[in-house]
Amino acid sequence: FCSGLDMASMMRGGIGTAYKNVERLLHRPDEKVSNMVQEVSYIWRTLDVPVIAAIHGVCFGGGLQIALGADIRYSTSDSKLSIMEAKWGMIPDMSGSITLRELVSIDVAKELSMTGRVISGEEAHSLGLVTKCVDDPFAEALRTAREISERSPTAVAATKKLFQATWMASEEKCLELETDIQRTLVPSWNQFVASVRNFDWKLPYKT
Repeated sequence: FCSGLDMASMMRGGIGTAYKNVERLLHRPDEKVSNMVQEVSYIWRTLDVPVIAAIHGVCFGGGLQIALGADIRYSTSDSKLSIMEAKWGMIPDMSGSITLRELVSIDVAKELSMTGRVISGEEAHSLGLVTKCVDDPFAEALRTAREISERSPTAVAATKKLFQATWMASEEKCLELETDIQRTLVPSWNQFVASVRNFDWKLPYKT
């Protein structure tokens, strides 16, 4: 998948160059909530379509944080995953503070982030970092993508928006947003198409 940041390249040219590289990566434009490195994984959350990560081989540091930004993660059981930043005296700073809290308990997030321990895909699944362990993550990702593509694209986008906006919100906020979003879906052409497809009417969705 991805073994993370190339630290040798970051340090090439000496401490002064390394400092400039870090400042460039951590700069946050005024109009954005994320800096350059955070955007790499945080951007998946802003898309109206689901993002599915297929993990095999090693998935370390920034590579893991990119995968955590996806909506769904499939992995082989023998993949190797690590929040490797601990090895380099850093924190998981590519929106890890957001994605980890949605997937694991705080003690698990701390343990993995403080130790940089390498875990298997199987253990990652047991902890909640991985959605499912399969023999062929890419094939599974394609299968799920095809299944989702049969649903209303409006409803899929709305579902993603609903859960990301309410996962850590109050019950009042959750119920309010459910109501607001449902009003945009019912009635609508795509909701009508989704309904009649249950009776073998193959009308096209609007995208």
